[in-house]
Amino acid sequence: MRDFVAAQARKIPPSGIRKFFDMVQDMEDVISLGVGEPDFATPWNICEAAIYSIEQGSTSYTSNRGMPVLCQEITRYLDDRFSIRYSPETEIVVTSGVSEAFDVAIRTVVDPGDEVIVAEPSFVAYSPCVMLAGGTPVPVQCREEDGFALNADALVDAVTPKTKAVVINFPNNPTGGVMRTADYRAIADVIVDHDLLLISDEIYAELTYEGSHTSAVTVDALRERTITLNGFSKAYAMTGWRIGFLCAPKEICDAALKIHQYVMMCAPVMAQVAAIEALRRGSRERDAMVREYCIRRNMFVRGLNRIGLSCHMPNGAFYAFPSVAETGLSDLAFAERLLSEQGVAVVPGRVFGESAEGHLRCAYAVSRDNLRIALDRMEAFMAGL
Repeated sequence: MRDFVAAQARKIPPSGIRKFFDMVQDMEDVISLGVGEPDFATPWNICEAAIYSIEQGSTSYTSNRGMPVLCQEITRYLDDRFSIRYSPETEIVVTSGVSEAFDVAIRTVVDPGDEVIVAEPSFVAYSPCVMLAGGTPVPVQCREEDGFALNADALVDAVTPKTKAVVINFPNNPTGGVMRTADYRAIADVIVDHDLLLISDEIYAELTYEGSHTSAVTVDALRERTITLNGFSKAYAMTGWRIGFLCAPKEICDAALKIHQYVMMCAPVMAQVAAIEALRRGSRERDAMVREYCIRRNMFVRGLNRIGLSCHMPNGAFYAFPSVAETGLSDLAFAERLLSEQGVAVVPGRVFGESAEGHLRCAYAVSRDNLRIALDRMEAFMAGL
């Protein structure tokens, strides 16, 4: 039956994150730092709004673009929080999570043979989605000495006549790196000079610890060249609701809407109702979760450095990205042995691109007690090397 599988589907690898997640399912007494999912339940007022809507019979299709009131709330939220301005009628599409938003964005702008620069380390889905659209992903390394931000010189070196777009994700999964205004201005010159598009996944925007999140579109030169992606999974602990959104200039948004219409029809109405409640009355619980992540970050990263795993202090998201270079083990060997010998699950850096080899992704979206246990077990493992 292999001959019936499309060549592009055969080429893409399975998710390395899910591999370790699946391994953990059959093991006992494991502390999992592997999956990037909040350990908080969705705030009750958000759940209650969705439950009430179902009780009232709101179970039908919505507009393909999304409920108008949700698009209006997204517009207000982006303006209030990040000084981003999009039209709710023409520049927003509500999607089934940011994963769909990214897939739609790529298929909207990538033709077969186009090259797409992907800032690495990067989320595991980016390059496969580019490949499925017939494009060629071109990785560009974001270095620790730059705070894992995208360097303009590295970007320009990767540009060729075939380059169509650049994919970034800040705050970053897996490094926790962020981009500031000066960083965006530097890459804006490259993007404008070479007539490129920017696809900016900002799902971790609310999880920024020093200062506030800077969005790519706040740099004037990038406003008409950027597709902004965001959603509710991380900030509002709504991973299972599968609700996100895509924002772009009207011409791109219209094309993205056509793909979304045929693939998904619309995002689930109950998830859209929940998202409206999150934007209207979810800020207190959201901010409390972010404060807790910051406490965990400080405790866990300091602990990693104390036991001999060098780790920069991430400024965003909820991941630590320590180096295992000094242990003599590869990131894959370290992760496999740590799981089998001490019952701590982490993700080897190579899952996020070749430039991430020699690192681990450790999600501190677990309780402080579990983080302390994980550190104790990791220290014991290090002592046995």
